[in-house]
Amino acid sequence: MIYCCSGMGKWPATDDRVFMVLCLASLDPPWEPPVTFLSASASTARSLLMAGVAIVALGACASNRGSAPSPDYAGMSAGQSQATLGELTGRYKAKPRDKGNIIHYAAALRAAGQSGQAVSVLELGIQVHPDDVDISVAYAKALTADGRFEQSLAVLDNVIRLDAPDWNALLVKGATLDQMGRNGEARQLYIQALTIAPGEASIEANMGLSYAMTNELGTAEQHLRRAVQMRGASTQIRQNLALIVGLQGRFDESRALYAAELPPDQVNNNMTYVRALLTQQNRWDAIANS
Repeated sequence: MIYCCSGMGKWPATDDRVFMVLCLASLDPPWEPPVTFLSASASTARSLLMAGVAIVALGACASNRGSAPSPDYAGMSAGQSQATLGELTGRYKAKPRDKGNIIHYAAALRAAGQSGQAVSVLELGIQVHPDDVDISVAYAKALTADGRFEQSLAVLDNVIRLDAPDWNALLVKGATLDQMGRNGEARQLYIQALTIAPGEASIEANMGLSYAMTNELGTAEQHLRRAVQMRGASTQIRQNLALIVGLQGRFDESRALYAAELPPDQVNNNMTYVRALLTQQNRWDAIANS
């Protein structure tokens, strides 16, 4: 899931605990960066997980429940993101009670890094549609993107029925727990979600990123490789696989995976950043000895 990180602010600080992919919509690094790049910040990685794959999950489950579609605006450039947000703002202002407008507008706000405003939009949406599962799940996503994890979990617990749990709600709850560092609990929810919706790429991708958060890159790769073969596999998921492969020192393979998704200049930028991060994190010796 190269998932996009919404609301991440400036370039994050790094440590040696975890690696993750981010999108560029809300970041302002001091050079021309790749479309996706890496951060070793655990908090950044956790925010990424929610912002990326969970968006895919909501859109995918729409076909199963007949619910309103939820687009993934995460992979857009800054210019595309602003243009789309402007269009959706107009639609929302024209019909603020429309469920589709509420969900689309909030998703675009999150992708543009405006998670607080997305929360406000969805709070109003819940007043209009108090029993709507899709709006409640979108609200939980926005809360998590805004760092309000406990509130997000409370919303999800009200949505998830023990007798017939919604797999997308389970996926979002797992992503929220991952961002809180409760990775084992998150993985149990992903396993449950897979029993309900086997073959959904977003679930396997979240599982992979969960293992990436704890620096278990081999296991992360296994899940991402499964995800890219499943329905709903996105370019973000495939680029996340390229990242995890690169972080294990298999640069030719990583480059080939990126090249299938990105133009040459962006591939070069991504590979340069992977190598720079490995150097920064002093992982070369570990790779050489593996």
